[in-house]
Amino acid sequence: MQSMNITGTKAPQNQPGFSVDYNGVSHYLQEISHHRLLTAEETEALALRVYDYNDPSAGAELVVANLRLVVKVVMDFQKYWMDNFLDLVQEGNIGLTKAVQKFDPYRGVKFSSYASYWIRAYILKSIMDNWRLVRIGTTQAQRKLFYRLNKEKRLLSSQGIDPDASILAERLDVKENEIIEMERRLDNYEISLEAPLGSDSEFEPKSFLPCPGPGVEEMVANSEFIEWLHKEIAMLEKTLSEREQVILSERLLSHEPRTLNDIAGQFGISRERVRQIEAALLEKIRDSISEEVVLH
Repeated sequence: MQSMNITGTKAPQNQPGFSVDYNGVSHYLQEISHHRLLTAEETEALALRVYDYNDPSAGAELVVANLRLVVKVVMDFQKYWMDNFLDLVQEGNIGLTKAVQKFDPYRGVKFSSYASYWIRAYILKSIMDNWRLVRIGTTQAQRKLFYRLNKEKRLLSSQGIDPDASILAERLDVKENEIIEMERRLDNYEISLEAPLGSDSEFEPKSFLPCPGPGVEEMVANSEFIEWLHKEIAMLEKTLSEREQVILSERLLSHEPRTLNDIAGQFGISRERVRQIEAALLEKIRDSISEEVVLH
């Protein structure tokens, strides 16, 4: 006979991807069972104290009285995408606390319904962020689709309907390509780039990834070209006038080039004249290099 927890839900069964510290869970369930459930009138009174007077003791009482609600919501996720029961309970408790802070008792909404929304939202976000190494949903819309997609697929399957992308898109009021993209994310499995390829292998998957940068041959060729270019410019520099040498070293080749006005002031010439000398110098360098390339 299967054991029952305090929420009236069957205890989770061991299954792939579902790890539970049963001793820890049992201890936690015993601890929260010591807090009595509140009547509707008591819940409303506490919610009013929180909302009207920001009473922290009333908020704390409202939280501990609804810890079993968090467990109940977590159990809804145990059929799929669940890694650690208590971790999700903790996330749900954070959502419960947020619900207590934001609940408006004057709107006529049941606190349990409002809290369930926040609890579920925090649990779902935790699953989306931590279930895989690569996040499945990075936006609020994707996280919403992540949960609704599988729920709708199970519903359609139970009705004998094949849950293809077009039907799901129509039922969930989203684009068909969004359904396809999310299903691809869910179906893909992950491989650690640093995990051995086999038990007797020293190689890792990352060893076989192409390098996005230049290859060794290209790097050597680039290095040789730069070295050659420096030599050519050094030889050309010996034939330049003083003004051309200053423009070359302190403007064209400098990491912090001097301005045209600065050089113009040094030689007592106009800014436009410096620009003309610079243009002619660039042309001289271009011709010199082109000649050498043709000769080689």
